[in-house]
Amino acid sequence: MPASVSFEPLTLVDLIRYGASRFNAAGLSFGHSYDNALDEATQLVLHALHLPHDLSPVYGQGRVTTEEKDAVLALFQRRVDERIPAAYLTGEAWFAGLSFKSDARALVPRSPIAELIEAGFEPWLGGREVRRALDLCTGSGCIAIATGHYHPDWDVIGADINDAALSLAAENKERLLAGNVELRKSDLFQGLQGEVFDLIVTNPPYVTDDETDALPREYSFEPELGLRAGFDGLDLALKILRDAPQHLSEDGLLICEVGEAERALGELLPQLPLAWVEFKVGQMGIFVVERHDLVEHHDAIKRLADARA
Repeated sequence: MPASVSFEPLTLVDLIRYGASRFNAAGLSFGHSYDNALDEATQLVLHALHLPHDLSPVYGQGRVTTEEKDAVLALFQRRVDERIPAAYLTGEAWFAGLSFKSDARALVPRSPIAELIEAGFEPWLGGREVRRALDLCTGSGCIAIATGHYHPDWDVIGADINDAALSLAAENKERLLAGNVELRKSDLFQGLQGEVFDLIVTNPPYVTDDETDALPREYSFEPELGLRAGFDGLDLALKILRDAPQHLSEDGLLICEVGEAERALGELLPQLPLAWVEFKVGQMGIFVVERHDLVEHHDAIKRLADARA
């Protein structure tokens, strides 16, 4: 060991504990990949020390150098002072077991749809064949690219209206060698005329205007275009429900995330048979619906969606 390297009696666990305490005392908001101070402090410590995100706990008692401690504390200070989401500080977010580049061009990847992707979209697909899949409102490309990764025999399109988001998605496509994923610019389905898919997955904006205005400072670093969705959070979801049948194969399936707008959607369309997905932590505002059910209730959906013009 070089004589110039000095050690203080600080371990990785000490730094993580200290960071979590600082974050809680500062009243930070957590909701970008991690939902608590301890996990976020762990993420920042491992990043600052150039260690893998899945480092074994046996290394927790490893001591850090003074230089390493200073690097960690500087990152903690930025998180407290600037309120920047941790994923934007590190430039990385993990989604469906994959490492994505993350920056302010798109929302931080965090959808529970990751769990569906890793489960092969079962039992919802019911073994039906999928040749083409669409990720509408792809943002960073995380859903499209993860879907393509776990299903290399599928052709996957990721579509988004935002050029900046698409540029980030393109970098993630290259990062993860997603050769079966194609990126398109499209305002919902407008740039996909004539395209038909066996599976459409979408995580559109679904935060109400009031909720968007009241979000903690951390969310101000994300593009508002990816969050705001009208007075009840359903401006885009209703249009997707209206237009999806034109782009689904006969036995096609739509999977859509609406978050807290779940209740509002149920009140608007109580007759539409939506299956709400149960995740390991319970329901999280994601529904599955068959094409034939969307066709059957198209008139009611269209009236509601058209009113949002």
